[in-house]
Amino acid sequence: MATITTLGFDADDTLWHSERVFRLTEERFAGLLSNYTDKDRLNERLLAAERRNVLHYGYGVKGFTLSMIETAIEVTGGEVHADVIAEILETGRDMLNHPVEPLPCVEETLQAVKGDYRLVLITKGDLFDQERKITASGLDIHFDGIEIVSEKSVATYETLFARHGSGPREAMMIGNSLKSDILPALEAGAFGAHVPYDFTWALEQAEDPLGADRFHRLDHIGKVPHLLARLR
Repeated sequence: MATITTLGFDADDTLWHSERVFRLTEERFAGLLSNYTDKDRLNERLLAAERRNVLHYGYGVKGFTLSMIETAIEVTGGEVHADVIAEILETGRDMLNHPVEPLPCVEETLQAVKGDYRLVLITKGDLFDQERKITASGLDIHFDGIEIVSEKSVATYETLFARHGSGPREAMMIGNSLKSDILPALEAGAFGAHVPYDFTWALEQAEDPLGADRFHRLDHIGKVPHLLARLR
């Protein structure tokens, strides 16, 4: 038997599509630089730039756009044309204006659990873009609290689950990223419900927490109410 009073929900690729927008942009980026290098090599250089830059620019579209520009300069030996840089900037703006499409079963799940639990949306990334997506999704009305953080760590979950509930021991974090949503929440003492998405960014990949009795994997978010019922 478990006492769970608070549910934390990740946003990108848990409540709505996000990573596939990045994948489509990478395809567009590869087309712009096709005269200089092949797609696989370009993606390796781009990922290396993202890995270097995430500590400086944070997560999200703006940091990704700057990493694309840096990569374009690198692979062209500094000879990238201004019109290519302009096109890269345009791809970034397109991402920031991309429609927000909630994933299947999200609305129904939130409606099913909101009366029995405190719901907190916990997301990381660029403040303006995350605020835009939260509002555009129309899902903000279901949450008792919304937190946009620079990083998801053990301390993050300890603080937020204490702020919005009775602490991590009586909370569950639900998300698609093992690295950001599940592992630090488990370490903080919370339950973790992993809902895999079709694609996982390389910097968010991690191994399953073997032997963690508070860890659960679900086929889709619509199974959250059933999991909670089992744990009562």
